[in-house]
Amino acid sequence: MARELSLKRRETVSTIDTSIQIITNHLTYYTYGHIAALMEQKTLINRILKVKLPENRSAFLWGPRKSGKTTLLRQQFPDAFWIDLLDYDLFLLLSRKPTQLRQLLDAQASKTVVIDEVQKVPHLMDEIHWLIENKGYRFILSGSSARKLKRGKVNLLGGRAWRFELYPLVTKEIGKFDLDKTLCSGFLPPHYLSPDSSMDLKAYVNDYLKEEIQAEALTRNLPAFSRFLQSAAITNGMLLNYSNAARESGVSVKTIREYYQILEDTLIGRLLPPWKKSKKRRLIETSKFYFFDSGMVSALLNYKSLTPGTNEYGRAFEHFILQECWAYRHYSQKDFPVSFWRTASGSEVDLILGDAEVAIEIKSSEHADVRQKGLLLFNEEFKCKKSIIVSRDKLPKKINPITTILPWQYFCDKLWNGDII
Repeated sequence: MARELSLKRRETVSTIDTSIQIITNHLTYYTYGHIAALMEQKTLINRILKVKLPENRSAFLWGPRKSGKTTLLRQQFPDAFWIDLLDYDLFLLLSRKPTQLRQLLDAQASKTVVIDEVQKVPHLMDEIHWLIENKGYRFILSGSSARKLKRGKVNLLGGRAWRFELYPLVTKEIGKFDLDKTLCSGFLPPHYLSPDSSMDLKAYVNDYLKEEIQAEALTRNLPAFSRFLQSAAITNGMLLNYSNAARESGVSVKTIREYYQILEDTLIGRLLPPWKKSKKRRLIETSKFYFFDSGMVSALLNYKSLTPGTNEYGRAFEHFILQECWAYRHYSQKDFPVSFWRTASGSEVDLILGDAEVAIEIKSSEHADVRQKGLLLFNEEFKCKKSIIVSRDKLPKKINPITTILPWQYFCDKLWNGDII
């Protein structure tokens, strides 16, 4: 009996020692990582998004991989205690026993806690909820996918956490830049700043497939999903056609719908819904799908550059303007609807902002055609407040009482100044 008790004591001590070592390793990692982040701040791009919270509120910060969530939070919460679930030891420790989080926090002075990649341990959410309610902690929970949390029907803190989303870089954050180059490389910070964005983009796609799709077991048929990704890139910005995608990917239409849902849940893409209000014309009611960044399309289709005047360039330019509008809507907290208008006969307006407040046609040419049938028809029916043609023209032009041609730089400046909507 004495020998058994001695063995149990040794096992207990060993377990405690292991936990202490994991925590010590983590704290060392946190300290060095924190100092490194502070040293790098002088060269970092200043982001628009500010995660401002009352003392009694927590937050979720969602964003695609490499969008800059970690850097942003280190800048804005420099005194927070940091838990990175990409650290495998921490991941194992908290996966096996989420209540270990209490012991980790009991050893810290800070009441603000950042947990990075929170979706990796969904059952941690109950423990987080308990710590908020009983210990007064404030949590900033970041991640690149809410899929496991939503599908697992786990505790999402019942309104105690505000939701923020970080987009790739926008024009207001980077100022002057080479448009042609950036449309191809995309606006994710490491790719925008990279001397060889094509290699980084390939690695990004591979990491996404390996770490998000395969590791999280989002689909068992990875080859089919890879084929689907290429098909989705070819039709980026076009009307969804599940049957064509199913045929090209070699899976069922039901599976294709699930694949698109995976892209949305992992923040790799989103849908642009159609405008559905019409009294005079029959409208297309199918959404369009866009990847979250034009660089993702370049990687999947192996584009090394984009040439002005080509269809590929025009679609990337349209994608860029749409992304600016989506980011502005979220960062400004105006949350106006963004949609497109298309009739069954083929007339179209690329973007409708708000409830017919602004109609936008996007043209990548340097001399935009002022005869835009779609804008004329839409304005005839809905009498929108502003009608804009965004192009690569050098100077703005007023072509009728409500329609203006705006060079893209002018449009982006006016958008971020709040002068568009």
